[in-house]
Amino acid sequence: MGVPPAVEVRRSERRRHTVSAYRDGERIVVLVPASLSRAEEADWVERMVARLERSEQRARPSDDDLLARAKVLSNRYLGGIAAPDSVRWVDNQNSRWGSCTPRERAIRLSTRLQGMPSWVIDYVMVHELAHLIEAGHDARFWAWVDRYPQAERAKGYLAGWSAAERMDPPPGEDVD
Repeated sequence: MGVPPAVEVRRSERRRHTVSAYRDGERIVVLVPASLSRAEEADWVERMVARLERSEQRARPSDDDLLARAKVLSNRYLGGIAAPDSVRWVDNQNSRWGSCTPRERAIRLSTRLQGMPSWVIDYVMVHELAHLIEAGHDARFWAWVDRYPQAERAKGYLAGWSAAERMDPPPGEDVD
């Protein structure tokens, strides 16, 4: 069992009814109305920490969960013909979101995806699954990828994230 997270409670006079929580680095911040009693606060903190941790776990599925999800996505969008033998997280992909080795039927997803919305992770997985059908990035490949209904939305999300992280220079800028 891991070490419980550090929790910071912030009381607000302006907050009347809502309680929320978010992660700030290794710490969880819980925002509560100032009017709550200490017992109510403790109850809400426990509930919100548990809710946040469940949400984070869904955003960081295990390798076994990834393989199961890949099979579901292949069946749903690719007619079940893209069947990987393995899908796993890797932390050595700093300029790619994922990669695929068709000969080994292996898909690797960057740990940078962890914590992103599930529809974004699903898009990257569909993209890599499509490489089990079409190796390159030609029109046939993109026709497979575009069967995923949120493909364009996910591409935009990842492009925005990359730009915010300055992974790619804006168009027209020179790179030294």
